[in-house]
Amino acid sequence: MKADARFAFLFSGILMALAAPPLAAQETGDDSQQLEAIEVTGTRIKRAEAEGQTPILSIDRDQLEASGISSIGDILQRLSVSSSALNTKFNSAGNFGFPSDSGGVGSGSTTVSLRNLGAKRVLVLVDGVRWVNESSASGVNAAVDLNTIPFSIVERIEILTDGASSLYGSDAIAGVVNIITKKRQEGSTLRVYAGDYETGNGGTQTANVSLGGSASGYDFFMDLSHFDQKRISSNDWDQSRFPVPGTGVSLGSSATPTTRTLFFDGVDTHGGLCPLVDTDNDTVADTSFCNITANGTAAGPGFVHPFDNTGFHPFVGSVDRFNFARYNLLLTPSQRSGVFTQVRRDVGDTMTAWFRGMFQSRESVNQAAPEPIFIGPGAGTGGLPDTVGVDAAQPFNPFGQALDASSPDFVFAARRPLEGGPRVFTQNVETRYLSAGVQGSFQMLNQPYFWDVNLLSGRNRANQVVEGSYNIAHIARALGDPANCTAPCVPLNFFGGPGTITPDMLAYIAFTENDRSVQGIDGWSANVSGGVLPMPAGALEIAAGLEHRRLSGEYSPDAIVTAGETNGVPSLPTSGAYTVDEAYVEARVPLLADVAGAKLLDLSVALRYSDYSTFGGTTNGKLGVRWQATEEMTARATYAEGFRAPSVGELYGSPARFDATLTDPCNRPVADPVVSANCTALGVPAVYTQANTQISVSTGGNPDLDPETADSITAGFLYSPAWAGQKVWVDHMDFELTYYDHQIEDSIQPIDAATQLLRCAQTLDPEFCSGISRGVTGDINGFDNTLRNLGTVDTSGLDIGVDWFGPAMEGSQFSAHWQSTYVDEYKAVSKATGLREPNRPGVEVNDSSIPRFRSNLRLGWRGEALEAGWTLRYISSLTEQCGNGPKNFPICSNPNAGPTDPEDGLPIGLNDLDAILYHDVRVNWHVPGTTTLRISGGINNVLGEDPPVCLSCSLNGYDASLYDLPGQFGYIEASVGF
Repeated sequence: MKADARFAFLFSGILMALAAPPLAAQETGDDSQQLEAIEVTGTRIKRAEAEGQTPILSIDRDQLEASGISSIGDILQRLSVSSSALNTKFNSAGNFGFPSDSGGVGSGSTTVSLRNLGAKRVLVLVDGVRWVNESSASGVNAAVDLNTIPFSIVERIEILTDGASSLYGSDAIAGVVNIITKKRQEGSTLRVYAGDYETGNGGTQTANVSLGGSASGYDFFMDLSHFDQKRISSNDWDQSRFPVPGTGVSLGSSATPTTRTLFFDGVDTHGGLCPLVDTDNDTVADTSFCNITANGTAAGPGFVHPFDNTGFHPFVGSVDRFNFARYNLLLTPSQRSGVFTQVRRDVGDTMTAWFRGMFQSRESVNQAAPEPIFIGPGAGTGGLPDTVGVDAAQPFNPFGQALDASSPDFVFAARRPLEGGPRVFTQNVETRYLSAGVQGSFQMLNQPYFWDVNLLSGRNRANQVVEGSYNIAHIARALGDPANCTAPCVPLNFFGGPGTITPDMLAYIAFTENDRSVQGIDGWSANVSGGVLPMPAGALEIAAGLEHRRLSGEYSPDAIVTAGETNGVPSLPTSGAYTVDEAYVEARVPLLADVAGAKLLDLSVALRYSDYSTFGGTTNGKLGVRWQATEEMTARATYAEGFRAPSVGELYGSPARFDATLTDPCNRPVADPVVSANCTALGVPAVYTQANTQISVSTGGNPDLDPETADSITAGFLYSPAWAGQKVWVDHMDFELTYYDHQIEDSIQPIDAATQLLRCAQTLDPEFCSGISRGVTGDINGFDNTLRNLGTVDTSGLDIGVDWFGPAMEGSQFSAHWQSTYVDEYKAVSKATGLREPNRPGVEVNDSSIPRFRSNLRLGWRGEALEAGWTLRYISSLTEQCGNGPKNFPICSNPNAGPTDPEDGLPIGLNDLDAILYHDVRVNWHVPGTTTLRISGGINNVLGEDPPVCLSCSLNGYDASLYDLPGQFGYIEASVGF
């Protein structure tokens, strides 16, 4: 029986239980109070009081709505404990290719990262049960897309900022996000919301209708929701209109609408093509357009370039490069519609059966500039384009002789056909999720016990349609011998300039790409908890359970892509699955209670064994201590072992390509004599100029990966002073301070590509140079950047929280909530070389950052009919490398600054990203009368702060993983109950 059929059978059994008449009440003692016990994220032991055991940040429904945002992921990314992660402000599809983790681009998704450890090290639960991983038809990702969970069904979110592999299994190294859904509702509620950005036309509208009720032992809740987010073009904001702010087109693309061509000078060493080029319509060959002149010295950029049909001119980067940025998006459009249903049925006095189901569809779009076409050995794609030339008899060949891809004279030719329009990537994603279970309680040895059995099955199915891509095999035929280009082939005018590619030519070389991917999860779990043995300080409590999961993933690119005939980014199919069987036990041991110096002292211990079909077994434990010295003060500490199993994509991901923006350290002239000599040893010519800032690197999975392991420590205290209740200015106050330290071994990631390239040039160490190859021009034509168990990651810091509630006065009350995180250390080190990766606190690198300090302060006032809130969000300053290009422009704030750490080996030139403080305001009005009408409105980023300029960021001139979009965002919403 297939997995889907098995789970359909099991779910039918649960539904029969839901439909069955209630059983007769059983005599089990006074269970009415015991059933009030709850399970809190961070422990499997159900009981009425669990506060202070583990560091948990809880966000209730009012706080979620007060953010003024209708996306769970966007809200979580604003928390001080969060860090850089994917969201819909990224427009990566088509711009870079496939990232190194084989997870795909993730277009249209939003994920959450805790402690700067990445989204794949955060476990996402819904009502304590695992959710299915994201799918966007570009790979097999290891993270959950929070956009697959409708905002309207959420009751609260609990965030455990502690390692929890012993309780929940893999992926919980950095913590757990547990999304608690609404279980019941009396009557119906309608909510509508509309918001818009000051910059562009990125309006957002949402609407949902929910209904629920209780009758004859039933509780039910149903929600219908729709979300519609419009696009904002990069051309709508000054900072994102050019590839790098403040540099014009100087750092734009080398693939231009007027074809750029590069040759070697035959007089020097190769004896061929370049001197035969007649660039100014006379009879004298003009070698000034060649890469190397007759005497071996550099002759400028060395390019020939058709221009306005008047002949050729040397390629000048500040004039001729292409501005691809204006085609991109600041905010990607997305539409999501979903239905969610939850039913609970009491079966007697001590047992409840439940069913939860959700279906959601999403359509999202990414857009990129018209696709460039590179041909020739210097194209550097590592695929078919590197072998394509132009036949001497090709009707549109302006050179009068063949451009032979096997000859050292011809380097490359590049054209960006504007006639084909921008690349448009449309993702259609369907999420189906079913879970069901039975839970209950019983008495044994005068102790209450709680049990539950759960089933789950989830699927994310995605299809991506790509328009504006080209078939390189058809391009090769259209540029080849005319005798071989018969219908439907049409000879291609590659060198004629904008407007010279006819509709017939375009129809032959273009194709519509269709890719798809599927992610699945199926599983069951059984848990029991309760008091085992009475002790002087309280009952010894335990929880134990079994769990089985099967995770599967599949990515199937278009047949033309699989055949290697796409002009775009190549990839191959990926498919894989694995199973895991687990058993765990947790115990709470009360040591002291109500004695001098200890109102409560207890230990918590947990142990989990996991058996994976991919690598075998692993055991992970956790030890915690909680000491409540007085009613006011509680101290706690935990030590946890963690692990993360390699995902399907990380294990089985097929080879693909990522077009990284990199500065080649061998770009001549090289100031460092050691690096210069090493570059010569690598075969780089003395007059080498890097032709393209995007260097193609090979990515993919690795079946030999081992699991990541981790050691996590937290320590802190909670303080609720009694004296606060005696002051006229306060009703009560709570203080919380938590220290954290996570150390990961065998981290699964590639070497940072920029670091690997630089270290190779500096040291010639095979650890770095292996897998990097260069052509006769010196350009990199091969770069292996696949996954490995790289080394260690160590991060530590402090969380600080303060809650203040003022006295209630005449029906109103003020409050303040402050949550901050200080990152003391973040250090990733390669175990093979002992060298440090570039990520660290206070640094922006690779479109992500680690602010040293993040802080959120929420001030509130609540009256009988009105509520008002003011939120301040602070992000500390960052520093980035300017790069060889931007440091020569005024936009680089410190062009002469050197590296801050000798270990960096960074080029001179640093840019400061200033600290930023966002202000958000919101007002709620509960309309008087018999209805429950509430009208709310607000403005996020009231002062219209723009994100700081980022020179190293790949797109739009700012870090989309950290900062808001530019300008104000205003919104209004209304809800009414019936």
